[in-house]
Amino acid sequence: MELSERYMQTFEDEGFPSVYEWTDPARTEYPEHAHKGKVSLFLTDGSITIDFEGTFKELKAGDRFDVPIGKLHTATVGPRGWIVVVGEEFEEGP
Repeated sequence: MELSERYMQTFEDEGFPSVYEWTDPARTEYPEHAHKGKVSLFLTDGSITIDFEGTFKELKAGDRFDVPIGKLHTATVGPRGWIVVVGEEFEEGP
């Protein structure tokens, strides 16, 4: 079983209703946002830096990260892009 398939299976076993693989090119920027539901990431390649209002968290291949619900953040994909497996709850309401 491929690494990304194992990560997807882990998230499915944890009960995430939405599990998928995502990729972005180098230096992609995500504007400030927050998640209303649980979001977890397994990086399979590349890197990303997440900025929680001045507190930086760098993630690289092999890392798992559970994004804090409701916490504002921005993110910048690293110089080689990234491939990530995402597990997320469906966000509800405004």
